[in-house]
Amino acid sequence: MIETASTRRRELLDRYLRSLPFEPYVFQRDALEAWYASGEDLLVTSPTGTGKTLIAEGALFEALHGGRTAYYTTPLIALTEQKFREMQAAAKSWGFPGDSVGLVTGNRQVNPDAPVRVVVAEILLNRLLRPGNFDFDRVAVVVKDEFHTFRDPERGIVWELSLSLLPRHVRLLLLSATVGRPESFTNWLRKSHGRRMQLLQGRERRVPLTYQWVDDLLLEELLVELVRGGKEGRRSPCLVFCFNRRECWSVAERLKGRPLVDGNRKRKLAARLRDLDLSDGAGPILRQLLLRGVGIHHAGVLPKYRRVVERLFQRRLLPVVICTETLSAGINLPARSVVLTSLVKGPPRQKRILDATIAHQIFGRAGRPRWDRRGFVLALAPEEEVKLLRRKRRLEAIPARTRKSAFRQARKSLARKMRSRRRGRPSWDRSQFRRLVAARPAALASRGPLPWRYLAYLLKRSPQVDEVRTMVGKRLLSVRAVQSAQRALDDMLLTLWRGGYVTLDPEPPPENEISTDYRPVLAQATFRLDRLLAFRGINPLYGDFLGGMLPKGSRSERIQALESVLELSGAVARAVPVPESRRLDPGPLETTCLDPELARPGRAGGSESTLRQDLIEAGPGPTLAAKLRLVFDGRLPQVTQLKVRPVWAAGDLLELGGNFNRFVHSRGLVRQEGILFRHMLRLALLCGEFAALPNWDAACGCDLEEVALALRRSCRRIDPESTDRFLERSGDFPVAELQRNANHQGGGRRSSRVRGE
Repeated sequence: MIETASTRRRELLDRYLRSLPFEPYVFQRDALEAWYASGEDLLVTSPTGTGKTLIAEGALFEALHGGRTAYYTTPLIALTEQKFREMQAAAKSWGFPGDSVGLVTGNRQVNPDAPVRVVVAEILLNRLLRPGNFDFDRVAVVVKDEFHTFRDPERGIVWELSLSLLPRHVRLLLLSATVGRPESFTNWLRKSHGRRMQLLQGRERRVPLTYQWVDDLLLEELLVELVRGGKEGRRSPCLVFCFNRRECWSVAERLKGRPLVDGNRKRKLAARLRDLDLSDGAGPILRQLLLRGVGIHHAGVLPKYRRVVERLFQRRLLPVVICTETLSAGINLPARSVVLTSLVKGPPRQKRILDATIAHQIFGRAGRPRWDRRGFVLALAPEEEVKLLRRKRRLEAIPARTRKSAFRQARKSLARKMRSRRRGRPSWDRSQFRRLVAARPAALASRGPLPWRYLAYLLKRSPQVDEVRTMVGKRLLSVRAVQSAQRALDDMLLTLWRGGYVTLDPEPPPENEISTDYRPVLAQATFRLDRLLAFRGINPLYGDFLGGMLPKGSRSERIQALESVLELSGAVARAVPVPESRRLDPGPLETTCLDPELARPGRAGGSESTLRQDLIEAGPGPTLAAKLRLVFDGRLPQVTQLKVRPVWAAGDLLELGGNFNRFVHSRGLVRQEGILFRHMLRLALLCGEFAALPNWDAACGCDLEEVALALRRSCRRIDPESTDRFLERSGDFPVAELQRNANHQGGGRRSSRVRGE
């Protein structure tokens, strides 16, 4: 009998199934059969809890036994690290060494050249854009977990571009719980990219969900009810979802004194916490909450404290964890119940009903396979409505025609309170909850513009504009939206030409004669285009602009400039404004460069100009960040998708000798310290990017390296493990390569001037 490829795959599938410690679900077996039976791509959509990870492991099992390379991608660093640990354990169970699985997140790398590489989505795209550095000939499969991120307005383009750039021989396994109209996506993939993709849809959860609208209990009362009962009767552990970090803490405070844990569990919690250092920042507050059975998990909590919460919850010692929606994106905190404190989210005056896709991601966290027979999703009515309902019941309980004056007074008081519903407060009701439960996830569609950095990569690969135009034309958009995207591409190319990053053929007509009919054919990269590839976390055009400005400034000005481009949430940013002393005492960058340019006739920012409101804070004058933005806008006004916000967080920390605890306490930001911790580490990385610019000012580079070192030291004193993980560079950022290219192409001629000046 001649062994064929199909029989070999069948034998390999049988081996994989025999390696499992349990019988797979029918849906899992069907998906594995579909993957091994053909060489086509596969899209798997099924509710959370149906074991899609086991299907992914089957694809990696095949790659390892075939001596091929595989990528496993996710949208989040935390989720990537979790999957890395899971895949390592799986590889060991198959008889492969642990180092056959590697991790690359952009901030951390472990075994980066391993056969199986668990990476964040941006890493895969970076490697596809640099085929000379990374060989995909031996790559057999790319698994894309949480694939609904494709439609994310900010990051979806990363997933989309990697789909279009993957060599045809690489098989795709796409996994998601929330994809609407998946047939239209597979049809688009076949028509636009020539990929034949099988579709396997699972609609039934292994652990069914019960949905409940709660209109007669306040949150703290509901949670007490959920933790009551025996092992089978109680509905905890539960995840309580809030839609802002401040609310998480306020909810936790309301639970103080509530009977959420018994004496035995309280002793176990105390024993676990005894050996942990929870003395910094929010640690003492968190310790008291944990002893009462309540954990908090959101970006404002230090990473080391989030890990404590995760471990205690996974060991079923915490009955309640209060979290934000980021926890719904696949991070493994298995719960029996999820509680939604609200069905609306957004800024105070712009709150909207929860998106159905986000809602279903949250719903999917309820019910733990192999632990629960049923999961529970509970949505709370607005607190004001609960109180009104109670008053109504009390009113109905008082006789309408009573002669007792006390009863009559009580009826009048209750009737008055029934009419005192406050206007303008966001509200939601049972019908909206029902609609969310019944709603289908949104269909996949292309979202967001082409990023500047990726356009620079594409033009470095080939100056043929038609190649980029073809890629834009293949996006999953309506005909009108594709036309708009093509015009946007032409505008971007003209902006690069104005900045001196490319030469265009045919050459554009004079500025005042450029029409919508102009279409460049070639966009030849100049030596300046390499600079756009050097910036990973900020707008590269603005990064190059700052690269010409920072050597002219003082250390204080450099810190102000770099902090302003690292986006901080509004509540945190408002707590760390640039102090007046920094405005009243301008440095050399302002006095010798920015102020003279802003004062020139006809320049943005002259005496007749009006500063944008988001760049002005209360004080005697515009900040350095505002002035930098105005000068940049005067040079390249077409760059509109750029966020700059003046803050003084790292500067304040360094002025306090790097004492992070003292800094967060002085600013009243103890409960947002995780946000600031990450801000400092991001700034340290950004300082490193600027210090490594080719042929850059040596003194300025050394100064930024000193700032980065001071920030790293400060963060290491607070959370050494997270700091070291964050700052381990992946090697995917081609600094040395860019330096070589810049030197070869005349990179020593650094200039901040642009065409037309």
